Amino acid sequence: MKSGRTGRCAVGTEVLSSRENRWLKEFRVALRGGLAAADGAVGVEGVRLVEEALTSGCKVEAVLFSESGERYRERLAPLVSRTDVGFPVLRTTDRLFEGIADTEHPQGVAALVVPRKVEIADVLAKPEGACAPLIVVLAGVQDPGNVGTILRTAAAFGATGVVTAATGQSGTASPFAPKAMRASAGAALHLPILTGMALGILLTQLKLNGIRTVASCAHEEEAGAMAPWEVQWCEPVALLVGNEGAGLPEDVVHAADGRIHIPMATRVESLNAGAAAAVVLYEAYRQRRKAMGSG
Repeated sequence: MKSGRTGRCAVGTEVLSSRENRWLKEFRVALRGGLAAADGAVGVEGVRLVEEALTSGCKVEAVLFSESGERYRERLAPLVSRTDVGFPVLRTTDRLFEGIADTEHPQGVAALVVPRKVEIADVLAKPEGACAPLIVVLAGVQDPGNVGTILRTAAAFGATGVVTAATGQSGTASPFAPKAMRASAGAALHLPILTGMALGILLTQLKLNGIRTVASCAHEEEAGAMAPWEVQWCEPVALLVGNEGAGLPEDVVHAADGRIHIPMATRVESLNAGAAAAVVLYEAYRQRRKAMGSG
């Protein structure tokens, strides 16, 4: 136990009343600062996300209720009141909670959770119950809202893993940042996500492991671009999603095994990254579900 924190003998009873309390500092850095702690813990805020954290199988460092957040205590009781719970359940005032929260109207409940550690082998492997790996690669997707939306879509439509990578032009927002976590509705804690891998190394690993790469393209005139239903999604596939404005680097697009474009009824500039990923991943889900005999 770290010094300056409330001891576990006082779990759920002592109110943290100083903004200098070690726990409150950690929550402030994780939620308002959007930074991971030294042990990798990130912050989630709101009853739904805390529920997701508590059921994700990830290590939970602490749960914090404010005075008004106590109204959610009964809802979360089966997850936080067991005798085998290995983390402290803390309380603080509404005023101090507002000082650490990242939302404008906080619900008064938050948690510190350590996302699961994922290696490249975990992402490349064929998971049980899936016909083949379906990997989503986010390369230079800068907006955390887009990152979270794509993660939520990926989880909904059966992606088996996600990798975030930087390009020569831009990095990808952290999937565990507060805004991304909210947009993902907690999916970031359930999906295997490998962060910060060099794009060139990743593409080499995909090729060596027989996983076909399909680059998303914003322009229909891209030579050889396929519609989503022309891709064989029941084979091992990695979908490459690029920057919101610039898309994928040209060398990555041309090095990919295939290129994909969404035909549209009217001429609009393009779908945003989240909407485009949803269209493509739904077609992948449709094919894979049919192949698995689910109709």
